[in-house]
Amino acid sequence: MKTDHNAGETAGLYAEAYATQYSARDLAKALRLHADLIASHPDAEEAGYSRAQIQNIVREVVPIETLLASQLDLALAHLNREDSIGAPSND
Repeated sequence: MKTDHNAGETAGLYAEAYATQYSARDLAKALRLHADLIASHPDAEEAGYSRAQIQNIVREVVPIETLLASQLDLALAHLNREDSIGAPSND
């Protein structure tokens, strides 16, 4: 990841999201804060941390069966999209 010139800002944003997640236990707000940090500073080191925290929240709140079904649907949709734009099929 590239060095972010706003390291103090991104550290503060991450600290807020992390505290919201673990201290306040407001997972919906924490997801939004992590997503906002990623959107505003995608190359910052803290964006990588936020991506991991989003995955942690997802694993905590989404039942494994639902998560697997969603991942399968997403992968199939992605593969079908690639097929429709001329990418080679794996058939």
